[in-house]
Amino acid sequence: MKLKKLAAVVLAGMFSIGSFGISQAATRAEVAAIKVETASDFKYWNDDSPTKQKIIEFVEAAKDPNSPDFIPEEDRIATFDMDGTFYCETAPLYFQETMFFYRVLEDPTYQAPKKIVKFAEKIKPKIYNKTGITPAENKILFQQLTKAYEGMTPEEYRAYVRNFMETNEDGFINLKRGEAFYLPMIEIISYLSNNGFKVYIDSACGNDTTRALVEGVIPIQSDRIIVSDFVYTSTHMGKDTPDAHFYDRYKEKIVISGEPLIDNGKTRKIFSILNQIGKKPVLAFGNSMGDSGMFEYTLQDNKYNCAAFMVLCDDVERERGNLQRAAKDKAFAEKRGWHTISMHDEFKTIYGDNVKLEK
Repeated sequence: MKLKKLAAVVLAGMFSIGSFGISQAATRAEVAAIKVETASDFKYWNDDSPTKQKIIEFVEAAKDPNSPDFIPEEDRIATFDMDGTFYCETAPLYFQETMFFYRVLEDPTYQAPKKIVKFAEKIKPKIYNKTGITPAENKILFQQLTKAYEGMTPEEYRAYVRNFMETNEDGFINLKRGEAFYLPMIEIISYLSNNGFKVYIDSACGNDTTRALVEGVIPIQSDRIIVSDFVYTSTHMGKDTPDAHFYDRYKEKIVISGEPLIDNGKTRKIFSILNQIGKKPVLAFGNSMGDSGMFEYTLQDNKYNCAAFMVLCDDVERERGNLQRAAKDKAFAEKRGWHTISMHDEFKTIYGDNVKLEK
């Protein structure tokens, strides 16, 4: 018991006190309290938002047995990407990547291999200065993301994520990483959940990362979170394969192997839907080409009325948007028949009005 308490104290103290701050965004409890049941309950969308109107019309028709667009409740499936769709991905990069840089370069409790440290020191300035990294560097970064947590149990990793959630988002004032949810999109999730839709997260983020981030905040059950799989091993597995290994609960534990995530992106998102949902979605929400498979599969030969929505990173006043990318994404989405969501034009607020960009 003493060792467990000591471990908890060490973990809680891993993060520099200077990185914590007083948040004036919507707190996790306030995000969790968002409840939208009817069209009049929306608070965070502009009144003239075309997206809000489309969603309301879609839901009303799906619930009406007399409508040609009626969808039986068991087939009302909606899938959401996470980063950039209902959670920040621009500060300056995905949650997992920014946590990797902290783990490797700042965490006083962890001694990263010199090779990983050297790589992190090389690419971090490129990412934080928005000069970009090469495809080869991006591939190496993906491979190292889980290497930095090799040997951690799932419980230890989730605790690490929860502690990192208390740090401030880079480039923002009054925003912690654990509170960086797009309030209008959380309203959409709530509205669908309260109108007979089964809502799933279909993301490329890692499973334990995603579950720790959304637990107790987003009204989506843990078994409806479809994400990139961690590769686990056992402390006594040795050269055994998992299907041939006898797991002795008295002698061993499950830990992160350090092998790369099994990336749930693009066409793999379709395979995840097939394997873990077993039904085609009627609504899909994303923000990038990584969601293209989910969009196209939803729209292909669907027996029900269906739609795909792409969130555009077009707000540079309240969010660290990218207008060039937003314009490119919008043009491509229109060609493919995907609806677009303008954060700049349609969101009344993003994180809460007290959240500001650093000058």
